[in-house]
Amino acid sequence: EDEQVVAEIMRRRFFPTLITHKSWEGFCFAGHEIRITEATDCYGAVVWPSALVLCYFLETNSKQYNLVDKNVIEIGAGTGLVSIVASLLGGLVTATDLPELLGNLQHNVLQNTKLKCKHQPCVKELSWGIDLEKNFPRSSCHFDYILAADVVYHHPFLDELLLTFDHLCKNDTVILWAMKFRLEKENQFVGRFQTLFDLEVISDFPSLDITLYKAMRKGRIPS
Repeated sequence: EDEQVVAEIMRRRFFPTLITHKSWEGFCFAGHEIRITEATDCYGAVVWPSALVLCYFLETNSKQYNLVDKNVIEIGAGTGLVSIVASLLGGLVTATDLPELLGNLQHNVLQNTKLKCKHQPCVKELSWGIDLEKNFPRSSCHFDYILAADVVYHHPFLDELLLTFDHLCKNDTVILWAMKFRLEKENQFVGRFQTLFDLEVISDFPSLDITLYKAMRKGRIPS
């Protein structure tokens, strides 16, 4: 079953028939062909398999996890594929990443969502752990969903990442997080994450070493 679903997910990716001066990859999600411009000189400007897994889940579980008119934020949006799919599924989406990635992110989001979405997504800078209250004040920012794909890898900002999850997450916020397991240091982050959040595996893809989690804040009062 794992291999069948993974094959279906990977079939959503297509490539241009003609090579041009501008490299891009194509994806089919939410009834649309999505063209993503990538840059091979940095991790954040490449589409990784975790993003495809999360997009596929959002599309195929759109009734259970209905994004229509919901406030959605993606952290570490990279090329913007997940944010684009969430927008096409009706969400009020904020795509965030580091300042040096915003140009390519904005380009991809705009060219794939303009006049196609109920709500035009916005792109915003978010450096994990920095100026969180200033840029995303707790009193006025309420997100129904936090989306994250492949945000845990070999980087020195895991403390800041956990702080960012904690800051953005309200009692009723649902986190959907696709993670590729690589090294032990990154894997230990899951244990630290569980000190703040209840974590549930909702899909597992051993052939890709990717797990899709749902998380909510610990100690919340059920609605």
